[in-house]
Amino acid sequence: MAIFGQVSDSISYADLFDMAEHGPDVWVGRSAVYPWGRVYGGQVAAQGLWAAAQTVREDVVPHSLHAYFIRGGNPDEPIRYEVDRIRDGRSFETRRVVARQSNGAILNLSASFHIIEDEADVTAITMPDVPGPDEGEDDSWMSCFERRSVSGGHSADAWMRMTDPIGDDPLSAAIAHTFLSDDMATEAVHLEHPLGGSGPDAETRQYQGASLDHSIWFHRDAPATEWILHDVRSSGVAGARGLAFGELWTAGGVHVATIAQEVLVREAR
Repeated sequence: MAIFGQVSDSISYADLFDMAEHGPDVWVGRSAVYPWGRVYGGQVAAQGLWAAAQTVREDVVPHSLHAYFIRGGNPDEPIRYEVDRIRDGRSFETRRVVARQSNGAILNLSASFHIIEDEADVTAITMPDVPGPDEGEDDSWMSCFERRSVSGGHSADAWMRMTDPIGDDPLSAAIAHTFLSDDMATEAVHLEHPLGGSGPDAETRQYQGASLDHSIWFHRDAPATEWILHDVRSSGVAGARGLAFGELWTAGGVHVATIAQEVLVREAR
């Protein structure tokens, strides 16, 4: 494993998933150093899903995960992922993952895996009409993926795709979608807050913010190396917390996944 503490633009996506096995159902990973100082929630959730997937059969794929971000992770330390095999059924397998560092648990994640079944396929919602990725503003903040934000009115919308190789199987795609899915929720909540957005540096930062919990339901397989629209909106804020929910869409209008996240939006004093 490479050294810890590398800035995000100098560490590859493959580096983040070069996880070392440390005994039965335990893996240790690393983090990049991100501009905000803590471990990126999408990274630790994706690594947790990866660890869970090492313990299930090959004929099941992720269909949902639910994660609590317990405390901010330190990017200069390894992260230990401990997997608990909750249940192995004929159609579903369930895992619990706790990620730990020296200050204690930083993530508690539940993941469920399901066999691929040939059943009804219906989409009852419609992809929003937003500009395509070629018309978006390039505001990527890590070299392993591209992000192009577009105007979505009362929603936070961005096209995203991985630029690093990730593998072409459904599990690799689900892990990459998880990695990217933690990016837009905070922006969606800021749109509904009276203070509006917050700048990236301490002088313009209006909130003490963090991802609190995160859920994803995977509906259909789609390559994360192709443009995926992340359309995320908020139902409002209360008690220093805001709720965001949204969908992931392919450029062709395929509904890939649904996400929900609660974020901390405590006003900076």
